[in-house]
Amino acid sequence: MSSRSPVDAPQHVAQLLSQLHKKSLEQEANLSKTGSNVRSSDVLRDLKDRLPDGPSRDAFDKVMLDKFIALDEDKCHFMYQLITATGATNIVEAGTSFGVSTIYLALAVAKAKTATGKLGKVIATEKEVQKAEIARKHWRECGEAVENEIELRVGDLLETLKKDLPEVDLLLLDIWSALALPTLKIVQRKLRYGAVVLTDNTISSAQSYADLLAYMRAPGSGFHNMTLPFTNGFEMSVYLPKAK
Repeated sequence: MSSRSPVDAPQHVAQLLSQLHKKSLEQEANLSKTGSNVRSSDVLRDLKDRLPDGPSRDAFDKVMLDKFIALDEDKCHFMYQLITATGATNIVEAGTSFGVSTIYLALAVAKAKTATGKLGKVIATEKEVQKAEIARKHWRECGEAVENEIELRVGDLLETLKKDLPEVDLLLLDIWSALALPTLKIVQRKLRYGAVVLTDNTISSAQSYADLLAYMRAPGSGFHNMTLPFTNGFEMSVYLPKAK
């Protein structure tokens, strides 16, 4: 028996999230070579296999332009619980896509801000203008309680995240694996002591994430890592650097 959702959200937002996750699962099943009962990493792997000579960033972006693939619902629930438990209020989402996981981040940040009295926001990132507009539409449907918590930066995140970052409590890496380590290095300078980095699909895509995982698991990196037992893996890395 599945447990009740831990997310505290207005009924219309909860219904929208349910609809969006259903849409994501249906499209994943249609896209995957294996049929039904698949997760996002299976679909991404299938799509990469179809690209000639391995996916360049531009080729991969083009293939993914209209693909509605959201972070798995149980991972979104965990992320929401983690944020509300730790009082995190400044979040960076690397890879917003159609804005589903961003809704969870915004709901959690709003709750944490109320509980702690701290300021904060969700900094969302999306390269494609088309996807960004659809994400904004979803947030508008949720209303100001979600929309007002989000600052969307459209463009190359390796450029948009270079300036105007607050002290970051949590970084979500849900992007093409080749961008994960460069993104982490840009944000790392603003990670607070005890900040959390969450990375999706680190079991199924371990080879693709090899450079990122080697960097975070290296002695002296300051990251304390654990692969959580969600489908395809969900890496939780706590940043506890030693004082210099």
